[in-house]
Amino acid sequence: MVQTADDWIEQAKERPIPRMLFDEFWFEGELCILFAENGVGKSLLAVQIANSISKGIPIAGFRLQSDKQPVLYFDFELTDKQFEARYSVNYQHHYNFSPGFLRAEIDPDNTDYKEHGFDTFEDYLSDELEQNIIETGIRVLIIDNVTYLKTETEKAKDALPLMKRLIQLKRKYKLSILVLAHTPKRDLSQPITRNHLQGSKHLSNLTDSIFAIGESQVDSHTRYLKQIKARSCEMQYDTGNVMVCTVHQPHNFVLFEFTGFGTEREHLKAASENDSHDLEAEVTPLLQAEPGLTAYAIAKRICPEGGNFNSYKVRVSRIVKRLSNKQ
Repeated sequence: MVQTADDWIEQAKERPIPRMLFDEFWFEGELCILFAENGVGKSLLAVQIANSISKGIPIAGFRLQSDKQPVLYFDFELTDKQFEARYSVNYQHHYNFSPGFLRAEIDPDNTDYKEHGFDTFEDYLSDELEQNIIETGIRVLIIDNVTYLKTETEKAKDALPLMKRLIQLKRKYKLSILVLAHTPKRDLSQPITRNHLQGSKHLSNLTDSIFAIGESQVDSHTRYLKQIKARSCEMQYDTGNVMVCTVHQPHNFVLFEFTGFGTEREHLKAASENDSHDLEAEVTPLLQAEPGLTAYAIAKRICPEGGNFNSYKVRVSRIVKRLSNKQ
């Protein structure tokens, strides 16, 4: 479709302005990714967001502009009993969700994809996903998590078809999609970046927005939310202004409770003397084996996936210089 820029704008004027589903982290019509390490609380926050949208009630401290509407939550993490345990008090006094909160999980007795005429389980799952969207008529979809849809999202060749499929569904059914994703183990002394997202290049390029949950090193119950990418607004919650929350269960609902704002640096692990010794222990044998190695080459070898390469390069340079002065 080719039109003048002015014609595109005139056409766009007829469509509604996107409203916030979860503050400036996720807007209507967006394909958004939420990522974090295991055990930090991605699913807890995602259920809390779904609950908020399905009831039309904003989470305290966060803005919700959209109207009350149903949400379809694909839960590939918990069993129904585990879900019950999380939203009750010892399996009593259960939380009452809105009828508009629709939860889906895999039927263990109906997973033979070949029997249904599909070449792969991923294709079968994708088709089931679309059928559920059609049957429920929902416009808000949450997938927990992306690794179930495609088992190797860290590889570009696998990530790209997956993202294109989600974009296709988003456009075809005018959806707002929130996808949960993992991050490999990272250096907790370094800020979170898009490089920490598995399959980061293709996943981040094709999404509208991305935000992450960081686990505070100050307190085990404290988390911070950070914007990584935004298209519908300016970046408000970057490394200098993260939203800080406490995770707790006041009664029958485990939730993120907003406590204020802060800087990401406040919640990162301080580089210790032990860390320096550990790094030197990695650098020394490499130099002994290959005396001509540059600090850049060493840093490329030992910098972990998602680590801050520039920081590693500087630290390795200091170690190389110190070791050479000893000789």
